[in-house]
Amino acid sequence: MRPLEGITVITLEHAIAAPFCTRQLADLGARVIKIERPGVGDFARAYDSRARGLASHFVWTNRSKESLTLDVKHEAADAILHQLLEDADVLVQNLAPGAAARLGLSYEALHERYPRLVVCDISGYGADGPYRDKKAYDLLIQSEAGFLSITGSGDDPAKAGCSIADIAAGMYAYTNILAALIQRGKTGTGCRIDVSMLEALTEWMSYPLYYAMDGATPPPRAGAAHATIYPYGPFPAGDGKTVMLGLQNEREWVQFCDKVLLQPALATDPRFASNAARNANRSDLRALIDGVFSQLTADQVIERLDAAQIANAHLNDMHDLWQHAQLKARERWVEVGTPSGPMPALLPPGVPASFEPRMDDVPALGQHTEAILGALGYGAEAVAELRAAKAV
Repeated sequence: MRPLEGITVITLEHAIAAPFCTRQLADLGARVIKIERPGVGDFARAYDSRARGLASHFVWTNRSKESLTLDVKHEAADAILHQLLEDADVLVQNLAPGAAARLGLSYEALHERYPRLVVCDISGYGADGPYRDKKAYDLLIQSEAGFLSITGSGDDPAKAGCSIADIAAGMYAYTNILAALIQRGKTGTGCRIDVSMLEALTEWMSYPLYYAMDGATPPPRAGAAHATIYPYGPFPAGDGKTVMLGLQNEREWVQFCDKVLLQPALATDPRFASNAARNANRSDLRALIDGVFSQLTADQVIERLDAAQIANAHLNDMHDLWQHAQLKARERWVEVGTPSGPMPALLPPGVPASFEPRMDDVPALGQHTEAILGALGYGAEAVAELRAAKAV
């Protein structure tokens, strides 16, 4: 039995943060009913068509859900929503600020009628404060949270290549919903969860925040290198590939000089005898390392680094990641159904061995509308009338 079997989640969601949260609830066995706008659906469905005709973001964040098309502003929608909420355990929404409240779906409006309901609101900046009504996209939150100030090279800021603000908010929503369900098991009462993308990403920025405490100089942008430890980062090999390596202490520095560079005397060179010295003399040390690595392939460099027990990695691209030997060896890839046919999907990280995660289909828009409404007592004629009225 999956831990969330018997739990029903109603979600008014779009984009990434809320869908990523609810997909993980579905992974653990929850029934997730995704309410989408008729004819259009979650706008993430149209982000691209790179996943065999489907949007890559949507395939990632929406498997194992049921899609119900419903115009939540239609006069018929209120009755349907409340019929769904009567048996629901969790309501998740990341609509525009204030939209859920205008629909009568705020925690305050619902709590007396559904005292066991957990309501999770996900937004860019939170439910109050001067930024409440600002539009919030992932890149904008990365900027507001200072992420761009420490990411990139020199004077050129760079955003993260994936939606880290959305992912952070989705993860905190997911974990707080799990905590709320545990608490409800003890108290019998639901609660409200207010997750903001800004607060989630600011939590992840705590190291550079403390590093720059009391007006101290913030960490500089260092590209893929480490801002304060050297050598730590990308180095080119002679075959055109790049190796990522990281030294953490003086014992590793000695090993690096002896077994990787094959120049043991460098270990005591005053220019490099401490991390502070190496950091101050990066250009000199970089030239020495590049001179050695240029004579080797990436695999030969990694072989030396492994022998010296120096942390390292390949600089993989997406094609490399699809073929990653470790993921294959641990059998992390399975197939799920989609409207475009079977597609590979990564098993959820960290699921206990005591149950199999739910890995059901990615739904087509409105795929489950008739079944869901039928279970609520709407016959075929009633559903046809709702369709004609463009309510579903």
